[in-house]
Amino acid sequence: MNIKRFGTTKRWSDATVFNNVVYMVEVPATTTANISEQTKELLSLIEAGLTKYGSSKSNILSVTIFLKDIRQIGEFNTIWDNWLPENTAPSRACVEANMAHAEYLVEIQLTAAIV
Repeated sequence: MNIKRFGTTKRWSDATVFNNVVYMVEVPATTTANISEQTKELLSLIEAGLTKYGSSKSNILSVTIFLKDIRQIGEFNTIWDNWLPENTAPSRACVEANMAHAEYLVEIQLTAAIV
């Protein structure tokens, strides 16, 4: 089996596909936005990426959510819960993290099945 990489730079790839699983990370493009706006933006980017790589949000297997301020988890969860289809919740971790860029309020790493 071969590994396919998309949007590859010297440091990272936008997505990696191996053995019918897509691995993705999304970070905010709009760094002046608040947590709700950044979350909506990321989920939109994730949904588009999953479609592009042959998957969907119903096929997410595992997700790690990095929040700059864990006290904003309620705002994040409200948007996440409304975005995720019923009965498709993946394995999930949500942690507070120092971000690579001070403007990032949320970052999402996930794996999803390609079916």
